Amino acid sequence: MLKNKIRDKKSGILFYGLTPPKATNTEEQIKVITQKHIDRILPLEIDGLVLYDIQDESDRTNEKRPFPFIKTLDSTDYANDYLNVLNLPIVVYKAVGKYDKENMSSWLEDSKKSNSYSVFVGAASDTQKSKMSIKDAYALKKDINSDLVLGGITIPERHTKKKDEHIRVFSKTDNGCEFFVTQAVYDLHASKKFLDDYSSYAKENNKEIVPIIFTLTPCGSAKTLEFMKWLGIHIPELLESKLMESGNILDDSVKFSIAIFESLYTYGLQKGIPIGCNVESVAIRKEEIDASIELLNEVQKIMKRHK
Repeated sequence: MLKNKIRDKKSGILFYGLTPPKATNTEEQIKVITQKHIDRILPLEIDGLVLYDIQDESDRTNEKRPFPFIKTLDSTDYANDYLNVLNLPIVVYKAVGKYDKENMSSWLEDSKKSNSYSVFVGAASDTQKSKMSIKDAYALKKDINSDLVLGGITIPERHTKKKDEHIRVFSKTDNGCEFFVTQAVYDLHASKKFLDDYSSYAKENNKEIVPIIFTLTPCGSAKTLEFMKWLGIHIPELLESKLMESGNILDDSVKFSIAIFESLYTYGLQKGIPIGCNVESVAIRKEEIDASIELLNEVQKIMKRHK
């Protein structure tokens, strides 16, 4: 059971991440997309499904967004109304700034009815208008449903510049987060440095560590690479050059991701940090969807090989 794996701090937690359908779709189109999602998910041997809550991040940067922002269905609604046939834990992302206290309170009350999982996401920037701060969301969760299995976001690449990502993780843990999902990872050095400092700080301050779930995502084109960089994903210069010069950027991005995860997984085992993986599939092209399944299967082999 996912709750036990998280609370027992087990390595090898495996998620598959999806974005809900666009809100502009008709009901018939949503049903078609849903069936495709269900058909894709059912054969997978995963611990849970991640459903993202997409927010416009244009306030975070002055650079033009490579792809237009299109609102998606609410992640909770999509989980409850369309994917309820799946006998699988669903980790619902909540971009808390989109919800006021009444909406959040109502959702937290509803989440008491079953084993619920969520990841709270704060504002994309200090200038983004928010109805609720993440600090207030943590307090509300504690008051209304303390048993909700709550996760947080961590960005290992941010650690290279600010050198305090491990402190952010411990602060969020103190606020009730029991696991962390990273932004998509392409920078192995930054991720290892984060794990080093996370482990050292835990030992020096007698702090408990929790599972760190590294997100992997295939990159199918130069424009997707540009979008990933716009989102703040750091891709080392040498790796970016290799991908741009590749005869098959999608295939090579999967190979790089497999190598990165195996290195992080074994590194975590050496340090006693429970490492998991979230394979992200947010593209609509069949080739990229197939690549995400290939990547997930390879990650699963790594986890079994290093048990």
